Amino acid sequence: MDADEQVRLLTAGAVDVITAGELRDRIASGAPLRVKLGIDPTASDIHLGFAVVLRRLRRFQDLGHVAVLIIGDFTARVGDPSGRSATRPRLTAEEVDAHARTYLDQVGAVLDTAPGRLEVRRNSEWLAALDMEDVLGLTSQVTVARMLERDDFARRYRDGVPISLMELLYPLLQGLDSVRVAADVELGGTDQLFNLLVGRHLQQQAGQRPQVVLTTPLLVGLDGEKKMSKSLGNYVGIAEPAAEQFGKLMSIPDTALPMYLEHATGWGPDRVAEVLGALTGGSLHPNAAKRLLARTVVDLYHGAGAGARAEAEFDRVFKAHEAPSETARAPRGARHPAVEGARRRRPRRVAA
Repeated sequence: MDADEQVRLLTAGAVDVITAGELRDRIASGAPLRVKLGIDPTASDIHLGFAVVLRRLRRFQDLGHVAVLIIGDFTARVGDPSGRSATRPRLTAEEVDAHARTYLDQVGAVLDTAPGRLEVRRNSEWLAALDMEDVLGLTSQVTVARMLERDDFARRYRDGVPISLMELLYPLLQGLDSVRVAADVELGGTDQLFNLLVGRHLQQQAGQRPQVVLTTPLLVGLDGEKKMSKSLGNYVGIAEPAAEQFGKLMSIPDTALPMYLEHATGWGPDRVAEVLGALTGGSLHPNAAKRLLARTVVDLYHGAGAGARAEAEFDRVFKAHEAPSETARAPRGARHPAVEGARRRRPRRVAA
């Protein structure tokens, strides 16, 4: 596939691309790109909202590029201030490690974990080794004024809400990750834009070619208003039972359908345009679109045919008003085939 077509597929539905020209030039060079995504393991489950950026990373893999997954076991203990109106409570090292293990199990349901396709690193490898001289050198590269340009910091400063010095360090630590793994591209949600740009800046300061920044939208939750979040209870976990996933997706408001069809299905831009055209043109009813969405998502995380079975179970309970079958009564959090397969082929850690 030529560089222009790759750029079209990789940036479809993205919010920020800094810059598309740089991305094209790097692809045109012919060398596989190192595409970074950082995950702070602050909870036990990955939901469809975070899977949006994981799916984008998989798209890069499918086009021959290397996914560099950073497990933020050190930064999770600092706490990402992105989108926060108050300081996050600190997690213990034990809590972070427990969450990290579940994340590694679950990402294999989305990413290609074959040798050479995925590199997994923990940022404690380099961040835990920093001494005071290293920290002072890092903090000298960005001004306080630049930090306070960040929307959430500016809002909290204006409203008199405390901002800890530890929080101000977070974007620098995430940016240092990009330097240490020599990222060509970094992905993140729109709330990560500032952090990703800091990484680009630190790479320039280190004499590296600055990474391309690509952000994806924040998927709204089942309420159709606030972003998907486990703490708000408006989420669909990728490891949830098929019947639960299907039922939750059937409950989303019609207004959220276009966003879910574009960002939760794993479809390419041409398929998205086809289905959205049918929906807006009236040939696809919203209820039928929700069923298509729910079947597609369940198939993604439970295997082909699982969506149709979940739909039949949904109709059995909610249309025929029969009792749920035994298979639909799987305990919450029960492992599905995709996650079990990911556990068996857990990606090996790749040395620097």
